[in-house]
Parts: sequence; structure tokens; C-alpha cells
Amino acid sequence: MKIKFTFLLGLFLFICASNVKAQDYKSAVGLRLGYPLSLSYKTFISEKGAIEGVLGYRGYTYYSWLNLSAFYQHHMAIPSVERLKWYVGGGASVYYWNYDNDFYPNNDYASLSFGIHGIIGLDYSFDNIPLNLSIDWIPTVVIGGEFLSGFGGSYGALSVRYILK
Repeated sequence: MKIKFTFLLGLFLFICASNVKAQDYKSAVGLRLGYPLSLSYKTFISEKGAIEGVLGYRGYTYYSWLNLSAFYQHHMAIPSVERLKWYVGGGASVYYWNYDNDFYPNNDYASLSFGIHGIIGLDYSFDNIPLNLSIDWIPTVVIGGEFLSGFGGSYGALSVRYILK
């Protein structure tokens, strides 16, 4: 436990002490091409800190879900590649699940779940075009609901966003 605490404290101090230039853009909007397909809006609230809002939908044969997520991301420069940053952070989600089974109509139901996330990724903005790309991994713990709960380590996406001027 002491080793984990020391590691997390060291990581926090490293993040706070990182010397990074101002971000290359203020806000961007676009798509998260992942699980699920989502709309994304990202805006910087400080030199290193950004908030990303995500609205996603995923549908299958018998069930679908809609999620609304928000993340705080702390960006740090990668000095060897101009305009490339890495980020860490966390967030939360609300999921609305709908299960509709045509063969067994008495088994239809809907439920609400909540997610707690970590996030780590890379963020790149182009110099000559208003385009931002990011790729991330989002380990998630889903709480509540009848359909899905527990840890999910398969979430993440490639995001393609238009930089707003």
C-alpha cells in the first residue's frame, strides 16, 4: 500500500511540475471512433487542463445503450515531437441500457448504470490544418444496472476533431 501511495504521489508531483508550452488549440469538436461511436467536445480550461464531454450510442440486435461522459485531462508535452502531448486523467459516465428481446417479450427491460474512468492517451494537432487527433485507453468500472457492471478494460478510441477558432 505504501509503494502504491508513493508511486501515485510521485506521479502527481511529476504532473504538477511538468514544464509545458501553452496548448495548440482552445476547443475542438468531432467524433470518437471507438466503443461506442461518440460525439466529442474538448476544451482547455487552463494551460495544461482540458475537459472532454462525450455522447455515445451503441446498438446491437437485442440491446443498446446511450452514454454521457465527462473527463478531466492533464496534458504534458513530448519534447521530441512538436504539437504532440500525452495526457492522464479521469471522469465519470451515466449509461442508459435498453434490452428488447422480440422472442421473449417478458424479458424486456431498461436500466441505468454509472461509470468511473481513468484515461491515458496521446493528443496531436496539425500545424497547417484545423485538425486534432487523439488516441486513448479508458479503463472503466461500471456500477449498478441489471445488464453490465464491473471492470471493463477494452474502452478507448481514436478521436478526430475539428479545431474551433
